Amino acid sequence: MPASAEQQLDTFLDKYDPEVAALGRKALAHMRKRLPGAMAVVYDNYNALAIGFGPEAKASRMPLSIALYPRWVTLFFMMGAALPDPKRLMAGSGSRVRSIRLDGIATLKDPDVDALISAAVMHGGWRLDPKAKGELVIKSISPKQRPRRP
Repeated sequence: MPASAEQQLDTFLDKYDPEVAALGRKALAHMRKRLPGAMAVVYDNYNALAIGFGPEAKASRMPLSIALYPRWVTLFFMMGAALPDPKRLMAGSGSRVRSIRLDGIATLKDPDVDALISAAVMHGGWRLDPKAKGELVIKSISPKQRPRRP
C-alpha cells in the first residue's frame, strides 16, 4: 500500500539532522495554521526539501515556501523583491525571490515577519479562507540528492 503524503513528508524530514528536522516540522505546522486552506506542495529536490504554500498546486501561484537544507531552514518569498521590507529582514538581490533564514520558530512568529507573510499573500491575490481544507501534495522527488545531513 502506498504511503500517504504525510507519511512521505515525514520520511523526507527524517533524512535531516534532528535539529533541522524539528525546526522544519515546527515551521510547516506554523505555516499550515497561518495559511488556512493552503495547498502545501512538496518538492524533494536535489539541493533541498521545499514545501510551497499557495491557493492551488501550481508553483507559479505559490507566494511562500519553506526549504530545508542540511544546516538550516529558510522561508522564501517568491515575489519578495516587490514587497515592502522597511526593516530589511529579507536577504537576496535577485529580481524576484527574497528569503529569511529561520533561527528558530520565533522568527516565523515575529510580527514583522508575519507582516511580510501577509504582504506576500495579498500581493499574490490570495484570499485566505479559514473554512477551506488545505491539502498536502507530493509533487516531485528527485532520484539523485545531495546529503541531507552536514
